[in-house]
Amino acid sequence: MKLAHKTLLSALLLLVAFAVYTAAQTRSKTGLSLSEKVKNLVDMNMKKALLRFNGPKFREYVRSSPKNYSMVVMLTALAPSRQCQICRHAHDEFEIVANSYRFSSTYSNKLFFAMVDFDEGSEVFQLMRLNTAPVFMHFPAKGKPKGADTMDIHRVGFAADSIAKFVAERTDITIRIYRPPNYSGTVAMITLLALAGSFLYIRRNNLEFLYNKNLWGAIAVLFCFAMISGQMWNHIRGPPLVHKSQNGGVAYIHGSSQGQLVVETFIIMFLNAMIVLGMILLIESGTPKSHNKNRIMAMTGLVLLTVFFSFLLSVFRSKAQGYPYR
Repeated sequence: MKLAHKTLLSALLLLVAFAVYTAAQTRSKTGLSLSEKVKNLVDMNMKKALLRFNGPKFREYVRSSPKNYSMVVMLTALAPSRQCQICRHAHDEFEIVANSYRFSSTYSNKLFFAMVDFDEGSEVFQLMRLNTAPVFMHFPAKGKPKGADTMDIHRVGFAADSIAKFVAERTDITIRIYRPPNYSGTVAMITLLALAGSFLYIRRNNLEFLYNKNLWGAIAVLFCFAMISGQMWNHIRGPPLVHKSQNGGVAYIHGSSQGQLVVETFIIMFLNAMIVLGMILLIESGTPKSHNKNRIMAMTGLVLLTVFFSFLLSVFRSKAQGYPYR
């Protein structure tokens, strides 16, 4: 009787051990359950708004089922050795969107933001058949990503507002962008005023230069250059410095008339300055001076006006695809 009892007990123990082993094997194949995935993502999101995934985490939380949440993923290459000049700026804009969502009233466990760096998850790039960076993709809660789930950064850029608009179109979740305060402009203005005040104090006995028409004229022209080149638009919209072109290079001119880049405004400012300089030389060449000097000024002014106005017109043509209007 005791032998039969021991045999039965041993069989039960073996059966339990086999059941545990089978469950473990099944768990390792099927991965985490939905509740575990959501809990882990929320816990990670509490620590950091922008999650950082490698290959296994990408497959577990982004690609595999079950899933009742959407993921917006940036695939990038931040290492200096990768020579991706715009990836760092794109990462900063993406992080602004992730933080804006994380600390907004619309935050829920139905949307998460993540990034995959090439050096930490090169197999992800192979899986998604990508050979460029950065790429912004939306992975819906159900089904596979479609063509519209990849953000067209060549057309709309990758500013935080553009990313938020893309997210709203794909998930119906509106994100209001909150940019961290930037005190560099305030510090620069205070420094400039301090320097100007110091200079005026040092020259307090000789302030005749304040009545110099050429000085005030130059200041007024520089102000006009800054305004017509789009500096105020940059201050309001906060566009990226540059962005990626369709052939994988760096674009300094935005391809749409609805946007611009920071570098682009300085290019336009320079072109306008050269055009104005050419006009001034043409006007000055008509004043009573030596014949040779007037000729040189006229030729130089004509060349500047022709060449740089042509450049300005070509920039306009590249941004206004329907030009010339008929």
